[in-house]
Amino acid sequence: MYTYTGKTVVVTGAGTGIGYTLAKRFAEAGAWVALNDRDADLAAQAAQTLNTALDRTVVHAFAGDVSDAAFTQQMIEQVVAQSGRLDVMLANAGVTDYGPFLEYTPQMFDRLTGINLRGTYFTLQAAARAMIAQNIPGRIIVTSSVTGIVAHANLSAYGMTKAGLIHLARYLAVELGPHGITVNTVAPGATITERTLQQNPDYSEQWSQVTPTQRAATPDDIAAAVLFLASPDARQINGITLTVDGGWTVYSPLPDES
Repeated sequence: MYTYTGKTVVVTGAGTGIGYTLAKRFAEAGAWVALNDRDADLAAQAAQTLNTALDRTVVHAFAGDVSDAAFTQQMIEQVVAQSGRLDVMLANAGVTDYGPFLEYTPQMFDRLTGINLRGTYFTLQAAARAMIAQNIPGRIIVTSSVTGIVAHANLSAYGMTKAGLIHLARYLAVELGPHGITVNTVAPGATITERTLQQNPDYSEQWSQVTPTQRAATPDDIAAAVLFLASPDARQINGITLTVDGGWTVYSPLPDES
């Protein structure tokens, strides 16, 4: 198990799902964790639940919408002021929005790109500036998706944002590498979360049937990849996308939902 004692980690979009598990795993590993979610009550509840389970206060709630660049700048400044440093930035916040290309509206597009692209871009900018100012060999890890690699019907806008994040990490790897900061993405495949089970109670069974490992991923599978990329062992890994999908993108079949 990797140890992050003395390190500060920021996780956006961490009220539930993959983000929550990321916050949990880094807190368990000893980190000072800033847990962000745009839902203030959810962020506070998530932080309290984790602190109670760990019997110590190491997770701190920061409520706000990452599409607001002023908020993300303020959040990073507050994190550094309170913890004294910033070592790992996990840009996980994002929204999934389905819609046929011919029917997708400008309002839907602006909301999606505002969070997934604009929000991530300026969150990483604020974090990188803080790391450089402290001369910290930081780690930046962005949550993308297999939909940024393989096309799906009715996900053109969402898939575009996730592909954009993959390419953003490549560019930032070049620009931030000289400062000792690595930038990588993880691309989860079908993952069992509260949201996916709410949308489809048979989600796990259906996706297990079309995944070579014969099971859908869990948030802990994604967290394990992120813990590695944030570790000293990954210091020479920069600008890559680590796909966590049990091999699904090798041939990409869709489940029979009939």
